[in-house]
Amino acid sequence: MAPIIYEKKGRIAYITINRPERRNALNFEAFGRLAQAWLDFRDDPDLWVAIITGAGDKAFCAGGDLKEFIPMVTQNIGELSASGGTQTLGQEFPVNASLVAVLREVEIFKPIIAAVNGFCIAGGMEMLQGTDIRIAAEHATFAIGEPRRGLFPGGGSPTKLPRQIAFPWAMEILLTAEPISAQKAYHYGIVNEVVPMADLMPTALRYAELICKNGPLAVRKVKEAAVKGLGMTLKESLDQEMVYAGEVFSTEDAMEGIHAFQEKRDPVWKGR
Repeated sequence: MAPIIYEKKGRIAYITINRPERRNALNFEAFGRLAQAWLDFRDDPDLWVAIITGAGDKAFCAGGDLKEFIPMVTQNIGELSASGGTQTLGQEFPVNASLVAVLREVEIFKPIIAAVNGFCIAGGMEMLQGTDIRIAAEHATFAIGEPRRGLFPGGGSPTKLPRQIAFPWAMEILLTAEPISAQKAYHYGIVNEVVPMADLMPTALRYAELICKNGPLAVRKVKEAAVKGLGMTLKESLDQEMVYAGEVFSTEDAMEGIHAFQEKRDPVWKGR
């Protein structure tokens, strides 16, 4: 059984973590396959939006599989640091695929939607922070669980979470390692909507289809401006926006958008 199911339907990529018997925890192979899926999505010009979810109705992703992945990392962490994180185990997947898989070591400026269908814990929560729009089923729960095991959440949570939600709420999640409900996650601003499980994927698809109605180059530059602007001063970010605006206004899609408006028709995007 493939640990990651990667499907392409029209402009939308569907990524499903497929280890429901392990709460969709990621073993070594799953990390590698998930990293490959993200890179393919990033590089495929025909794909405009991705939706990631977990198989079944119990878990989105419970992080790394403690029986396999965590012992391997702790045993090799010194060697990984010395090699810059590019060492390989076996012949197929790089060790740093785990960081790509949780969206820590890869820049993807195409929109990513998360459909959280259950437990979203540890690495699953860290991957969630690399997505743009997040829909949660009513029974979903969220936690940064690594401190409970004496581990460090190295997928980016100490950096990203305080930038995405209010500092006291971020520190509550990071320091207590206690799970929070979908309703509390919505209150904290971690997710956009909380819906019944039956409505989870339709809601995620609705967002994806809304995004696909927009010019893909404009959408990507808007995301890039927002993400990179977080690490800039206000002036630097505003200056960078003007550069991106010039790039977008010079595209064929920008002209098509204007013509479609004038002719009262839907635009036909070319992605160029």
